[in-house]
Amino acid sequence: MTLEPLPTLETLRDEARDIHDSTVALRRRLHERPEVGNELPLTREAVLESLDGLPLDLTLHESTSGIAGLLTGGRPGPTVLLRGDMDALPLHEDTDEDFSSAIDGHMHACGHDTHTAMLVGAARLLSARREELAGRVLFMFQPGEEGHHGARHMLDEGLLDLPAGIDGAPSPVTGAFALHITSAMPTGWLSTRRGPVMASADQFMVRVTGKGGHASEPFRAVDPIPVACEMVQAIQSMITRRIDVFDPAVVTVGRIVAGTTNNVIPETAEIEGTIRAVSEHTRTEVHEGIRRVAEGVAAAHGTEVDVELVIGYPVTSNDDRFADFTLDVANEVVGADRVRRLPHPVMGAEDFSYVLNEIPGTMMFLGGTAPERDPSRAAPNHSNRVVFDEAAMPTGVQLYTAVALHHLAAAN
Repeated sequence: MTLEPLPTLETLRDEARDIHDSTVALRRRLHERPEVGNELPLTREAVLESLDGLPLDLTLHESTSGIAGLLTGGRPGPTVLLRGDMDALPLHEDTDEDFSSAIDGHMHACGHDTHTAMLVGAARLLSARREELAGRVLFMFQPGEEGHHGARHMLDEGLLDLPAGIDGAPSPVTGAFALHITSAMPTGWLSTRRGPVMASADQFMVRVTGKGGHASEPFRAVDPIPVACEMVQAIQSMITRRIDVFDPAVVTVGRIVAGTTNNVIPETAEIEGTIRAVSEHTRTEVHEGIRRVAEGVAAAHGTEVDVELVIGYPVTSNDDRFADFTLDVANEVVGADRVRRLPHPVMGAEDFSYVLNEIPGTMMFLGGTAPERDPSRAAPNHSNRVVFDEAAMPTGVQLYTAVALHHLAAAN
């Protein structure tokens, strides 16, 4: 795809750098006061203060702390959605940054503070071009990405139910774009792919019930512990033997709990883990496989079993055409030598998947590891020691802005 050059695009880099101090200031304010979940009153207040004075029609969501800001251009056209998530993780920070979290047990360890600040920066740049826009930009400031389904709550509350455009005609959302910073790439690099880009994420819990007794007389009890251990091994064998290697899944058991002391055979043992897949077909196959394996192993040993599956985020799947489009924009913004087409999906999960199930769009990754550091050795996202290079943020501001400008220009 060949992009038509926009007269303003050449100046975006300078403009993003001009507002860099304010972008960083907002990021650090959010970083020092991280909030977890869907209720983020301090974060919402900081974002609203940063948007004050911009020509946005703001909607404050009631079921969460979500904010929707609608920028209406000077000419009619469609709407493009830009998303930034706002929530932090329940994690103690150990980075020694001057602006480290002041809230014990909460940390912006996934870079959502940078996403929010970059989206505010893009709102400023696009607001300055309001009269040039043929259409609208919907800024989605979203809470609850870290397992709290914030995007789904905002959609359920009517995020996409927009009023007519300035000409009275419908102005639907025709494209959606989100950035996610990562320590796995150098500062300012960009990457994404067509199709599945991030995995689904579900949980499973297995409770094995046997018969308790004295540890010296296992023949008089029904020990659930070796049964649970066999289930763990059988589930891993099921993944390697029954799941297509070219449509993969990851199943990790992260928790096993059983017993109270060394000389008692307990009555129950519990297994808990996560399921990741990059297609709905494999996701379903794994769900059925875990239940089948657990029930079969339990029956073989004369125990009872209860299997619970908790459905989490769907597969995050980029629209092919929109992914190609955003890669072209990325090439223009940072140069083709700093843009990677991902060879395979990332097995983390994202609730931007709910948006992409409704609208064609793209999730793209922004590198955030400083040039003097090796990304392969950098603390990863969700680490208590992860550090993101703020020098990457002007690239994010510029990319959000350029995607919106190009998308609206191409539609007219």
